[in-house]
Amino acid sequence: MSANAHLEVEAKFAVDEATPVPDFTRLTAVDKRDADVTHNLSAVYYDTPDLRLTRAKITLRRRTGGKDDGWHIKLPNDGNGRRELHAPLEDPGTPPAELINYVRAIVRGENLIPIAQVDNHRVEQVLIDEGGQAVAEFCDDHVTAWSLLPGGQQTSWREWEVELTEAIADTADGAALLHEATTLVINAGGRKSNSPSKLAAALGDSVKSAPTPPVDAGAELDEDSPAAAVIAALREQRDKLIEWDPKVRDDEWDSVHQMRVATRELRSLLETFEGILVGDSLRHLESELKELAALLGTARDAEVVEERFNALLDSDETGQVDDTAAEHIRNDMRHEYEAAHRKIVAAMNSPRYLAMLDAIDELLANPPLAESFSKDSAKEDEGKDSATVEGEDSANEETGEDAPVTSGSSESEILFDHLEKAYKKVAKRHKLALEYYPDTTLPLHTREDYVHDVRKAAKKLRYSANAAKGAGLKTGKLSKACKQLQEVLGDFQDAVTSRDRIEGLVRAARERGEDTFAYGILFQREIARGDEALKGYSEAMNNVRKEFKDVKPVSKKDKKKKKKK
Repeated sequence: MSANAHLEVEAKFAVDEATPVPDFTRLTAVDKRDADVTHNLSAVYYDTPDLRLTRAKITLRRRTGGKDDGWHIKLPNDGNGRRELHAPLEDPGTPPAELINYVRAIVRGENLIPIAQVDNHRVEQVLIDEGGQAVAEFCDDHVTAWSLLPGGQQTSWREWEVELTEAIADTADGAALLHEATTLVINAGGRKSNSPSKLAAALGDSVKSAPTPPVDAGAELDEDSPAAAVIAALREQRDKLIEWDPKVRDDEWDSVHQMRVATRELRSLLETFEGILVGDSLRHLESELKELAALLGTARDAEVVEERFNALLDSDETGQVDDTAAEHIRNDMRHEYEAAHRKIVAAMNSPRYLAMLDAIDELLANPPLAESFSKDSAKEDEGKDSATVEGEDSANEETGEDAPVTSGSSESEILFDHLEKAYKKVAKRHKLALEYYPDTTLPLHTREDYVHDVRKAAKKLRYSANAAKGAGLKTGKLSKACKQLQEVLGDFQDAVTSRDRIEGLVRAARERGEDTFAYGILFQREIARGDEALKGYSEAMNNVRKEFKDVKPVSKKDKKKKKKK
């Protein structure tokens, strides 16, 4: 995405009409100020009819007047302040795609309509330090605003803003300047503003007239239902998916990895808790999440391998890596990553991706609960056993026995049942890995796949443990143990993936008629790194086994006793 961006760090103050502007040269960091400049600004704010952007603390506006005419979007920032992006004012009635792409996952296919107009008579002065550098802008704003929502009204007020320049926006010096400026303004008669933005002040109570977004409009679940904990876990990952979407589009560091994690966890939760959630729509959603994870995985693998290749080259002491090989080793994975990233962005702009997000929201708003877990049937059937949960993760896969789940059980017991199945899958795959990995009569990749299967099962167990926390199960230590096991096996799998890429580089080098000796050196080093990673496997697996044994479900009877105490 190509919009111009800068970090906005400011302090806002409410002030009466007659309050005089203080002398900002009294601030330690300010030596002088430029002459006042006056602007007449007019901004129209856009949002979906159900105010999805406003609810996400995002503003989209078309502004005329002043020095930054155009379309602006303000996004929450991970650290201090907000990120503001600008695009030219080409079509005054249509927000530009380069800005909308940052919020595509939020607005989906909804229309963007004007929701407020804010006119502002601004008197601005630039504050300059003794070195001649602009460090802040002070704005004295006289605002008149109209809410365009049903029931909206006109309002007027005066406010002051002190905004740091890019030079010190995210620094300790900037924070000190804002703190000192706040004291100065309050002593001059100003007050810290209660409103987070001009838009919020303009809309006022008229926001209550807007419909609720579909994802938030569903019926509330009984907090004692196991489904409530599962839906809460799904919603957390859905929110992460939405959060990382614009960062992936902008190719921010680690964004592909984090979005992939959220996608995989969503899918894993749907698989693990099948039986609480039911229906054909789940399988379709799982399939779509799998496709997205695969796209993200291609880019992520290239990213990881690039980092490993660079580390291998930087630490090489043999002197046997020739310049031609080194150039391919350093650059080919970058080209592969960039191609994979373009495919991700194209997929994220497709109707299919937006439909998947809608399907996730529909599931959260109207969970397809098994009848035995519905609020009414739970009361009617209390004490009765439900049918055995079927599917890939059913208990008889591991033990040959049915594991009864009853509607009369507590949410803790029901989620423990699913947690136990996930643990048994880890134990089964661990047993297979111990049996087949040392068997050198098998192809190397076949043996390594058994180890990789343990890692995938450990991930599912970890995700299940995180979800079960919502039902009061003490699974924090189990989750940490699973993460440790994932990391050990992740390091091993990264070495395997890196070797696969080296083999690809070797084939390409041979076709070009180049020397391949250097690739063999790196290949052998990755073999050694993989073996080194597996040294921690036994201890990590023992920790998972130990922490799972310490997880105990709480029955409805025990829960009632605890409440009485």
